[in-house]
This record gives sequence, C-alpha cells and structure tokens, in this order.
Amino acid sequence: MEIESLLVRSKGESDAVAPPIYQTSTFRADSAEQFDEMARTPRHERFYTRYGNPTLAQVEALLAKLEGMEAALVTASGMAAISVAVLAMVRAGDHIVAQRDLYGGTTSLLKNWLPRFGVEATFVDQTQPQAFAEAIRANTRAIVLETPSNPLLRITDLRAVTAIAHERGITTIADNTFATPYNQRPADFGVDLVVHSATKYLNGHSDVIAGAIAGSRERVNACWEAMIVLGAVLGPIDAWLVLRGLRTLAVRMERHNRTAQRVAEMLAGHPAVSAVAYPGLTSHPQHDLARAQMRGFGGIVSFEVAGGYDAAQRVLARVQMPLRAASVGGVESLIVHPAAMWGGIIDAGALAESGVGPSLIRLSVGLENEDDLLDDLDRALRSDRAYSG
Repeated sequence: MEIESLLVRSKGESDAVAPPIYQTSTFRADSAEQFDEMARTPRHERFYTRYGNPTLAQVEALLAKLEGMEAALVTASGMAAISVAVLAMVRAGDHIVAQRDLYGGTTSLLKNWLPRFGVEATFVDQTQPQAFAEAIRANTRAIVLETPSNPLLRITDLRAVTAIAHERGITTIADNTFATPYNQRPADFGVDLVVHSATKYLNGHSDVIAGAIAGSRERVNACWEAMIVLGAVLGPIDAWLVLRGLRTLAVRMERHNRTAQRVAEMLAGHPAVSAVAYPGLTSHPQHDLARAQMRGFGGIVSFEVAGGYDAAQRVLARVQMPLRAASVGGVESLIVHPAAMWGGIIDAGALAESGVGPSLIRLSVGLENEDDLLDDLDRALRSDRAYSG
C-alpha cells in the first residue's frame, strides 16, 4: 500500500471511522489470572497507560509502517524521544559520535548532560563521512545524526555513515523530523533508530507536543523500558491528535515541498539576501546527495540577509504573513531569528562554530497561498534599510 493510502486507511480495532480516544490511566482485569498476565506483558495495551494504551498503540503501528521499521514508540516530546533513544543504547563508560549540526536540545543532551553520567560525545562534520570513522573509539556505542539539519539544512550521507557504524557494531540514531517519512526513510539506508519531534510535521497543526521512535522490536522495547522509568509517556489525547494530523501528512508535505522550493528560488535571486540554504536548490553543495535519499526537500528554508543581526531583526519585524513563533511544520508559516532565539541558551562561540550566523533567518513554510507568501517576504526584504537597490 502506498504511503498516501496507508495514512488515510490505517485502522485500529474499532469500527469507528475516526478512531476513539482511550482517555484512561488504567484498565481493569476480569480475573486475578488476567491481571497477572496484563502486569507481566511488556507494552500491554490495557494495563496502565504509562505502559501502553490502545490509542498510543494505533499511532505506533502506523509510524512503524511509515518508517519501514518493526516497531515504534510515542513519547511526551521530541526531546523525550531523542533522550530515551540515546539513554537506552548507552551506559557509563560509553562513547558517542555525533554530527556537529544538531538541534540545540540534542547538542545540550550530548554535551552537557550525558557526561554527568559517564558518557562522552565527539562531534564531527556531518558532510564528511570519513570524519565519523576517524572519531570512533573502542567504546563507541552510538552515532547520532540529523538530516536535513536544523537550521542550516545540511545533509548527512546516511548510507555511508551507517555502513561505517554497522561494520563496527555501532547503533545509528537519526532525527528525521525535518524530512518526515514522506520525504525520507532512514531505514532504507540502514539507520537503526529513527526519532521525531512529532510536534512538527507528523502532527502538523501546532496543537500538541509529542515525540516518536521507530526501529527494530528489540531496540524499541529497550527504549520503552527507559521511557516508563523516566515517565516520558504521551497522553491519549495527544496521541490522538498526532494520529489525526498523520492522516493529511502526504498532502501537506506535497504543498510544503512545492512552496518551499518557490520561496528558496525567489530568495536565492533577491538582492537583499546574501545566502540561502535549501536542499532543493541546485546551488546547495549537497543537492545531489539530497536527491539520492529524499523524494522531496521539505518545508524549511534558511537564509541570510545583508546587514547582519539588526537587519535580520528588522525583516522579522516587517513580515506580516509568517508568524514570529518557535517550532516548524504547522499549517501556518513560522519565522525565527536563530541567533536571537538561541542566544540565551547557546553561547556565541558555539553558535558561530555551528555556522549559525547573526543574520540567519529560519522560515517554516506553511500552507498559505504561495504568491501571498512570496509577496510578503519580498516586501519585507525590500523595505529593509540594508537593501540599497
């Protein structure tokens, strides 16, 4: 079944067209014997919702199919997903290799938190597969990836890196949030665990916080054990909202892909813009690699405006259609100034090292009329004092 049909036709056990919400914290057993069986069965759907729930199970089954994996797990947030996935794969004394361009929360987890528990991480240039091989140690247990990366949209060669990892028995973990399983399936290139901030495109309506993990049954069960101890469980209503959003993932991603391509092409030729990052542009240094492992290039466009930090702030002040709000992947366009947004949690040196310059703007392209969005961006850029044309 093709992905478009799978998204719409996915069914749970109910005969209801819209799946029901099992809004309960616990489930009763009809006998002592049944209770004993429920309590002893990992991930039982009808024992206690921190362990499992029919609504969560329906989302998980669909996500596993979308990612081409054996199993999946939903979590309380995207950070819960990456934290649980990493913690389930390592222990004190282990080492992780990670790409340098990662979501800020993931970087903080690896750089600031895991060392407290005896796990060290080495960061490398994701555009150079050999850099991963050179960073591996005898105690390396996991490689952490994100492609396209946030916010610079750099691409990781998944096939090359997973080949390096598997030759040495190392688990690969890839964040597929920006691409979504509609545009990219990391499992097709050998990735062991895929994580998502389901808050973003999977839900697609900016009304839930959620995360997801997909992988082999063995690895996902290990993640489940970590999740129930950490308490990073997703609530039934939130799981239902993700399931609701997934039904339109294909049509939304088609629109995001198309509009973002037009926006990127317009910005690439704009006199007030000094640089554009979008994998769909032939000028992107990894365009050919993106084409090889993605069916579409996503809805995020990052660009730099002439004039530095203040110019970026002025552009954000002038746009009328994109909302000045954190996050990505909603039906509405969202725009942020990363240097301003992350300046309070990431020092200037770390930002510069990651390539996030003072004039960088990240735009999450929504589902508005394409021409309206293009006109609004053009007006905001042309009215800036940094534009001298």
